Amino acid sequence: MHDLKIIIIGAGIGGLAAGIGLKQAGFEVEIYDRVKELRPVGAGISLWSNGVKVLNRLGLGQPMAQIGGRMDKMQYRWKTGDLLNDIDLFPLIEQVGQRPYPVARADLQNMLIEHFPGEIQLDHKCIGVEQDEAGVTATFENGHQAKGDLLVAADGVRSILREYVLNKTVEPQYRGYVNWNGLVPISPDLAPPNTWVVYVGEHKRASMMPVGGDRFYFFFDVPMAKGTVANPDRYQAELREHFSGWAEPVQSLIDRINPEQMARPEIHDMGPLPQMVRGKVALLGDAAHTTCPDLGQGGCQALEDGLILTQYLTTTNISIEYALMRYERDRLDRANPVVEKARQRAEMIHGKDPDITQKWYQQLSEEDPAAVTSAISKVIMAGPLH
Repeated sequence: MHDLKIIIIGAGIGGLAAGIGLKQAGFEVEIYDRVKELRPVGAGISLWSNGVKVLNRLGLGQPMAQIGGRMDKMQYRWKTGDLLNDIDLFPLIEQVGQRPYPVARADLQNMLIEHFPGEIQLDHKCIGVEQDEAGVTATFENGHQAKGDLLVAADGVRSILREYVLNKTVEPQYRGYVNWNGLVPISPDLAPPNTWVVYVGEHKRASMMPVGGDRFYFFFDVPMAKGTVANPDRYQAELREHFSGWAEPVQSLIDRINPEQMARPEIHDMGPLPQMVRGKVALLGDAAHTTCPDLGQGGCQALEDGLILTQYLTTTNISIEYALMRYERDRLDRANPVVEKARQRAEMIHGKDPDITQKWYQQLSEEDPAAVTSAISKVIMAGPLH
């Protein structure tokens, strides 16, 4: 099946990485995206070792190491600054065979664009897809049509093609909290440069994580009703209010943020879905399994999708439909439990049941760091590249 032509809708992390892998496998690949220019949503992403290993497999280990942050430790602190847990990540790195790389989304997306050996057609909004014996035809709002042997819908949480695959509409669900995020220069009065620090309390979080370019990727989480207004002029005042009385580094962080370069999404997830494939059309990444960011696995799962898709298209020669069916079975078994696990974690962190969150705070201060790294390792090692 090596002379296949593959249409990819969506030039996010999942679509681009899949495109690179499929191209390396000898397939013809065209990537389309609805945006006029590629501007990543969200400031940063924590790429755990299972995601990094997929990039290694694509030959991108070196450039990834250059843009990723050096994260040797993880610290939980109470809102007042008291240390709850200090976790050395070296045992984890040793266990799984690869260090994690928190990274600025723009850096990751640019690296993938640079290494995709083909054209990315922007300003092409896919509005429909049809398939028959001969293949798949994607139709775009601007009148363009693209024909291929199969189509990969990597068009994100608000996927237009998901409805086609499922034959029904599935809407993302609000998970009860708002997340402000952005980038600031690394500075020792905020946190040690090689440490991911998370302040917790009142069902909220304030966090800093090192990424490339001597910057921290930061985020603030606050449980809130759906539909609150995002107004950059108010971000600092809002955060000062929500984190009043929290430790000095949290206050300094709020002082230093640039509201113009921040995102403030309401966190949604979606799924688990019963299927990811319809004939010659396959969902990939957030279109199939939008995941709360509380496990740091959303991007990693999209990267794994691309790897497994390429694997089945190159190793099975019964039919495209058969290869996609194998891809679907494999990925539903892997990604759906991650969606559910991340959702449970989001609820535990953000006080859906205050007693459970209270227990978690207690557990953080008593937990053996090895138990923390072993839980992270379990999620990583359940992926395709052990």
